[in-house]
Amino acid sequence: MVYLESPSTDPYFNLALEQYVFDCLPRDREYFMLWQNDNTIVVGKHQNTAEEINADFVRTHGVRVVRRLSGGGAVYHDLGNLNFTFVMDAGADSALDLHLFCQPVARALQKLGVDAQVNGRNDITIDGQKFSGNAQYRKQGRIMHHGTLMFDSDLSVVAQALQVSQDKIESKGIPSVRSRVTTIRPYLRQDVSLEQFKALLLEAMFEGTPMEPYSLTTQDLAAVQALRDSRYATWEWNYGASPKWSVRKRRRVEGVGVIEVFLVVERGGIAAADFRGDYFSAEDSAPLSARLTGLPLEPSALTDALRDVPVDRYFTGLTAEALVCILTQ
Repeated sequence: MVYLESPSTDPYFNLALEQYVFDCLPRDREYFMLWQNDNTIVVGKHQNTAEEINADFVRTHGVRVVRRLSGGGAVYHDLGNLNFTFVMDAGADSALDLHLFCQPVARALQKLGVDAQVNGRNDITIDGQKFSGNAQYRKQGRIMHHGTLMFDSDLSVVAQALQVSQDKIESKGIPSVRSRVTTIRPYLRQDVSLEQFKALLLEAMFEGTPMEPYSLTTQDLAAVQALRDSRYATWEWNYGASPKWSVRKRRRVEGVGVIEVFLVVERGGIAAADFRGDYFSAEDSAPLSARLTGLPLEPSALTDALRDVPVDRYFTGLTAEALVCILTQ
């Protein structure tokens, strides 16, 4: 078993590192990684990002959003959370077996005094409350299994960052199943820091198993950084890879009235836009809809596109900034 620790808390780097280990490191070994992301939402491969995040909270609090290679639901990471990853050959069995990798983690925690149990298809729980969600990715006979360990996460932020939108969204994306959650730290036999917990976890999981540490080379780091920049840090991957979806937003703006927006979004861009409501206007909104079509549903792109557009001609009293907020929040 080869052991790696990520040198970064950047989510784009860490997901690129996972893929690099999976795709590029020698296949004659098994790998185990520990890593952390700071202030991040990670969405599953098949999810509609807009359905999973509280866009206003994400923007206000600088939460980074990244899509992973595996399926499953959206999770929030902070520095009170520890992530683990196994990478190895899948063998002859092509079926997903998440319990196979969850059980060693649960047993290790039991050695530390935590009554951890593997429940459902991909959760590890304490007293029925989830602290670890798990997912898998398979390709060409290789398997990547990764999971979260909420050691001392801020659960109030978890709830706000993943708050479900009240907008009416229709999508073929796979929605997350929200569960009651808890953290590991209060259940430990003795209180320890996260760094101490990491060492105890490794010892309990791999007692008697030779561990070969791996130091990332300059070439490794350069390759991971390139993958980070070309895929995991891009709008196209994190938002544009969402399935086609539609949404109806209804907003009342003081001094303007009620504005209803009907959007169709495909590959992260606006495919169609229609406006209705009890607002007043000097011009029909059809030219504005045409102007928006084809643009990424992303604040900076919309702000740039509307810079010279007289928005208040279409919605009396409304600013371009307010319209961008309606479209993206």
